[in-house]
Parts: sequence; structure tokens; C-alpha cells
Amino acid sequence: MKYPLKKKSTEAVKVIVRIRPPSTKEKKDGRQIITSADPYRGRIEVKNPIADESEPPKCFTFDSVFAPTCTQKEVYDVVGAPVVQSVLDGYNGTIFAYGQTGAGKTHTMEGFPSDPDLRGIIPNAFQHIFDHVTLGSTNENYLVRASYFEIYNEEIRDLISNSPKTSLELRESSDSGVYVKGLASFVVKSISEIDKLMQKGHKNRTVASTQMNQGSSRSHSVFTIVIECCTTDDHGEHIRMGKLNLVDLAGSERQSKTGATGERLKEATKINLSLSALGNVISALVDGKTNHVPYRDSKLTRILQDSLGGNTKTVMCANAGPADWNYDETLSTLRYANRAKNIKNKPKVNEDPKEAMLKEYQEEIAKLREKLSAMGNDDGGKNSLDVSNSISDKVLRKLEEKSAQEVANLEAKSKEQIEELMHQHLQTDEEKQNLQEKLEREGIARKKIEEERAILKDKLKKMETEIMRGGEAVDLAAKHEAALRKAEQELITRKEKELALARLMEEKEDEKVEIEEKYTSLNEEIEGKTKKLKKLSTKYRRSQTEIKDLQTEFQAERNEMLDTIRDLDRQVKLKELVISSFVPPEVCVAIGITIITFGLCGVAIFLTSPY
Repeated sequence: MKYPLKKKSTEAVKVIVRIRPPSTKEKKDGRQIITSADPYRGRIEVKNPIADESEPPKCFTFDSVFAPTCTQKEVYDVVGAPVVQSVLDGYNGTIFAYGQTGAGKTHTMEGFPSDPDLRGIIPNAFQHIFDHVTLGSTNENYLVRASYFEIYNEEIRDLISNSPKTSLELRESSDSGVYVKGLASFVVKSISEIDKLMQKGHKNRTVASTQMNQGSSRSHSVFTIVIECCTTDDHGEHIRMGKLNLVDLAGSERQSKTGATGERLKEATKINLSLSALGNVISALVDGKTNHVPYRDSKLTRILQDSLGGNTKTVMCANAGPADWNYDETLSTLRYANRAKNIKNKPKVNEDPKEAMLKEYQEEIAKLREKLSAMGNDDGGKNSLDVSNSISDKVLRKLEEKSAQEVANLEAKSKEQIEELMHQHLQTDEEKQNLQEKLEREGIARKKIEEERAILKDKLKKMETEIMRGGEAVDLAAKHEAALRKAEQELITRKEKELALARLMEEKEDEKVEIEEKYTSLNEEIEGKTKKLKKLSTKYRRSQTEIKDLQTEFQAERNEMLDTIRDLDRQVKLKELVISSFVPPEVCVAIGITIITFGLCGVAIFLTSPY
């Protein structure tokens, strides 16, 4: 399959909204369902539980919406499959779940991998990737790598390393952009291998119980899969590389509802600050007036820098609750998502990238084959396979047979020499001893060569097995799944076109309100203008309500920020008190600590001298 170069064009971030079913507690408490989803129109409606009955519900439109009755597979087909396929074609892709705590983000991203019907986006992506490799063309070689880390209290931790609590640093380069220094990346060759990595990381991820969620994620997690593909055609070899980021964000939360204290409160503060920074980045990208986008305000936004306004196909899956007690949080999530759909990215195929490892693997394999060929006295490597092909058992057997034959020939030759010398008595005992020692040394040298050859063979075989060749296995189930996925994608594309057409018709209907119509009678004019008046009145009330809600939300966010400032102020004062009470002034001077106190809020900043 050829992947022609495409002109750099912009495309909007795709935004999906999923409403979870009511929880057992919500049903038990008799909570009112105020949020509804209309998948056919891509619309979410939220009714204010304390408003007057005449107040119209708030409406939001998105690329796709999912009602509580939707299945995990339906979500993956719309949210995950197009992005994963783009990554296999050489694009960068990001899928991230956003929403309040307990809204179902982790269920959407991970689900229950052991149950095919309840698998989330991440395990379904694994299946999609390796099905594609299995059914790929035989002139394609694949190298798949995976890494998994979390951002906990603004610290980056590698979830699949041997020391998952160690803090790692962010770095940036012109070739690979923002990356995590020292992050472990593992080559994977099957669904079971990559699933083991995910399960290991899941065990190391920081979770805790709150009043709103028994298994609340206390960190943002990022599972990254890098897929490299080398295609060989008449023009030579071409490498394309796609990177897939699967992000499960920690939930935004309010202390009054979660009952968080101590360590949980500290975690919530850090979570809310990073999500606030993400919101600021989205606002800056949507607002065409500003030239500065505050990516550096948090580690989360730096990691997502390329996914928001950069070279990536991005899908945001916003999760929301259906009940009345989550009205404010649901509205905030929907407004957040509504802004995000206006972000423009510039995705492009990554062809022959500098950081591709597949080329390094192929070069190393070629060197190993040359060494083996030289050790086997091969005549210039005429019979060696092309570097891009996997090593065959036939080549290995040939090397082993040649090696065994050489050893047998040398041993036979040595025995003949000894027998001839002993038979003819042409040498003295001393000469015989020297010859025997020489033969022993040759035997040791031969053994050493054999050991080196075995090590090279093992290394070569290991590297060759890490490169997967397209179409190596004929899996009927995978073929059926791929055909089904293709048909579903065509159906989804058709539905998206129908949705776009329906929205266009709605816009035309709204435009008709502004146009003066000609009436044939007074009654017809009264009827027509009454209809217009009702539409405009509904729009006006909705706009008035929206203004009030925005003012209320702004005040609530302001209060939350003030609470955060006060909490940080208390922490700073505590540290100032500890230092002033227990650290002598001369020690402070010696280690270069200065305490500067400002009048506003009594904030103290600790500066460490560069010396």
C-alpha cells in the first residue's frame, strides 16, 4: 500500500461526549436525571434541576454523543478506530478522556480487558494494531514499542519500570519534541505482551477512595505506543512512524463533594491546577487574539503540547454524569469540551523520521550477518538474505552444518597427523608434546569461536523476532474482524455526513427567522410572526440563562482558586515556620536559602542560591 505525501492541512480536534448510566447510589437516593443524549443529532441537553419549568434546557452539539445504553465497542468504533488506523498509516494520534471524578473515564479508556464486551479503548487498540500487522502486506516490517507513565502531584513516574516511584524529568529536542528522559520503552510482538505491560502499569498507578469514587485515579496516565513500518517497493525502503497517546486524565473534583483531606486534598489541588492549566491552553488556542499559549504552566500541558495545536490527530472523549447533583460539574465539562472542538491541529505523515529505531535494528542485523558470514568463511555473503527480510531456519541450519563440518574436518585432520607421526616415529617425544599442545590450543580457539558464533546467532535471532513481518500469520478471525471494522467505519462515515447535513438544515431554518417573509393574509402574518417570536424568545431566555450560569461558574472557579491559594499559603507558612524554628540562620546562609515575604496573603518564597 502506498502512502502519498499530503499537503499540510488543518483539522479540528474531534470531541465526543459520553453520558454514563446512573450509579447504584444515585438510583437509591432517587436522583433526578437531567442530562440526555441524542446520538442521531449529536446533541446533549442539560436541564437545570432548580430552574423554572419554562426555562429551556441547555443544548450542546458535538461530533458524536453516546447515551448511557451505548456499548464499549460502539465507543471504540467511533472514538478509537479512526485514530488508531491513522497511527498505523504514519500519523501521530491522541485520545484523551476528560471529566469529573467518577464520570467513567477509566472505564472508557481501559474497561475490563478480560471481557471482550467490556474492553475499553486501550485494549481494543491493542487488538486493532496486531490484527493490522497480521493481515499486512509481506513487503512490510513492523516494530512496535510501548511505554506507560503517570503524572502524580506534578511528578512523572514510569509505571512499568522496576522503580515506579522515581521521579523523571521532561526534556525537549528539535527532532522528537517534548519527551520524558529515562522513560522505559519495551518492544512488544503480541497482544499478550503489550497487555502484560498495561496490567503491570495499572498495578503501580496511584488510586484512592473518595466519597464520589471508590477507585478514584489520583494521577494522569499516558500509555504510548510507537508503531514503525518499513515498506519495500521498486524505489527502495521507506519508513513511516506513528505515535499513539492514550491518556486517562484524573477527574476534576470539589473538596465539598469528595470529602478529601490530607494527602487526598493535596492530590486534588494538584489535579485541579493541571486541569486548569489545560483549560487555559484550550482557551488560548481557541482565542485567535493571543500569541502566547501557556503550555509550560504544567507538565500535563507540555506533554499534550503536540496534541493540542500541533502535528497530531486528536480526539477528546468528555465523560459526564446524568444526575442532578452533578449539574455544575456536567455543565463545566460540556463547556470545556465545547471550547476544545474549535482547536485546529496540523497532522502529517511521519516519513523516514530520524528517531526511528527500525532502521537501527536493520543496520545492526546486517552487521551481525556479516560477522556470522565471515566466521563461517562464507564467500562474500552471496547467499545471505536481504536485510529487510526475517532470518530463516534454512540459513541457521546451513550455518550450523557448516560449523559442525569444519570442526569434524579439523578433528579428523588432527587425528591423521598424530597417527602419521606416531606411526613413522619421525619426531621425538618433545616434538610430539609440542604438537599435542598446539592442537589443544587450536581446540580451545575453535571452542571460543563456536561460543562467539552462538552468541551472535542468539542476538541475531532475538532482534529478528522483534521485527514483525506483515502477513506472516493467516488468522481467519482477524480477517473477519478487520472486514467488520472496515464496514463499520464506512457506516460511521455515512452517519457523520448525515449528521452534518442535518445540522446544516437546522442552521438554514435559523437563518429563515431573520428573513422577512411575504404573507398573503393578516392571519398568516400573525401566525408566522408568532412562530418567529417564540423561537426568538426561547433563544433569548437560553442566552440569559447562559450568561447567569457563566457568571456563577466564574465565581465558583474564582472561589476555588482562592481556596487553592490559601491552601498553598498555609503550606508555605508551615515550611517557613519549620525553617525559622529549627534551622539556625547561619545554616540557612551556608546552604543558600533566603526567605522573602510579600504583604499580600503573607506569601513566602524560598529561593535557593545557584552556588
